[in-house]
Amino acid sequence: MIVASMGASAIILFFIPNSPLAQPWPFAGGQICSAVIGVACALNIPETATAAAAAVGGSILVMLLLRCLHPPGAATSLAPVMAGESITSLGYDFIIQPVTMNVAIMLLLVIFINRWVLKLGYPSPLPSTTLLPEHKQSTVPSHQIGISEQDLAQAINDLDFFVDMTHDELSQILTQTELNTFKRIRKNIFCSDIMIRNVITVEYGTNVEDAWKTMLEHKLKALPVTDKANYIIGILTWHDFFKFINLSTYESFPEKLRSFIRRTANLNTKKPESVGHIMTSSVTAALETAHIVELIPLMSTKGFRQIPIINSEHRLVGMVYQSHLISALYNASLAKEHYDNPLKP
Repeated sequence: MIVASMGASAIILFFIPNSPLAQPWPFAGGQICSAVIGVACALNIPETATAAAAAVGGSILVMLLLRCLHPPGAATSLAPVMAGESITSLGYDFIIQPVTMNVAIMLLLVIFINRWVLKLGYPSPLPSTTLLPEHKQSTVPSHQIGISEQDLAQAINDLDFFVDMTHDELSQILTQTELNTFKRIRKNIFCSDIMIRNVITVEYGTNVEDAWKTMLEHKLKALPVTDKANYIIGILTWHDFFKFINLSTYESFPEKLRSFIRRTANLNTKKPESVGHIMTSSVTAALETAHIVELIPLMSTKGFRQIPIINSEHRLVGMVYQSHLISALYNASLAKEHYDNPLKP
């Protein structure tokens, strides 16, 4: 009932579950295929040393060909050869019991513990080593900020050793390295240093017409929606007004917009009348103590044009727009240039 190599598999599965070696197919495929190779060698090769060499070499080859590399599988292939009659007497039943039974129980345990106890994503997607053909153009613009999937795939493909890390994990490390480097160069510039503090807001029950007039009067593209305690509960943008208007025909668009925004005189209406009915409830905010580098990926890759700023109590205290971030980066560059060249006019 005991397969010694399962102890090594347990360490890989439970302590480094995000490793490509710990995913279900490498674990199950590696262990079962190795058991098949080991039993076949033990039954057909009488000389122990030759059978052991063939079992280990054969299991590694099969795991590489089937893309199910799991190092403890090589030890599983040795079990029928080294144990002798106690296992070879089972024949190929050894593959089902205990190997497959052990694999099934451990796989269920690792999924349960990682997903429902530790709240981790398991299984992780296996990294792909297939590169795009050179003549095909990537759909991602070449000037996009950050490291693309093609960049990582090309870098890993150029290495001459195995990287025991998924693309997502490697991307997170590189991205965090870039952010830390930026923080070191830009020094301590926080969101509270560049944000607008007197933020115009609306409440959930604010009339749509009043909110529209406020945006036009102050030339705003977005309005935070807050409650009585100044907690941010949503954000109102121009898109939120337009998404309730049928834009299939453009001849009467101004009339449709005015009809939607205008307050309904009757008590019964089918169109939204308050901000809470049209606002976007999912809001991305940043702490006032966060470094401005945290805003760069939000505005450059996710397309946010403004980021609400909250304090430690999650109350709205300010707003940072793209122009503020650009200005802060530009001014920091001038300051650094003047520091490096104090005599330069």
